[in-house]
Amino acid sequence: MIQKCPGAEKFRQPVPEDITCPFCRKEVEIWTDESYAVCPRCKNKIIRASRPCCLDWCRYADKCI
Repeated sequence: MIQKCPGAEKFRQPVPEDITCPFCRKEVEIWTDESYAVCPRCKNKIIRASRPCCLDWCRYADKCI
């Protein structure tokens, strides 16, 4: 059985998330592997705030993804 890091699941299997457009307040879908989305209402680019990630510090990250 191959073990995989549970912290990297969002990279291997992206899922949609809803974020609120800071310009027009519309809920916009963005996938967990995307860094930005374009609001369908106001057409502004919405950039996802970067969060700490295991890929930044884990010495096995290159083998995991």
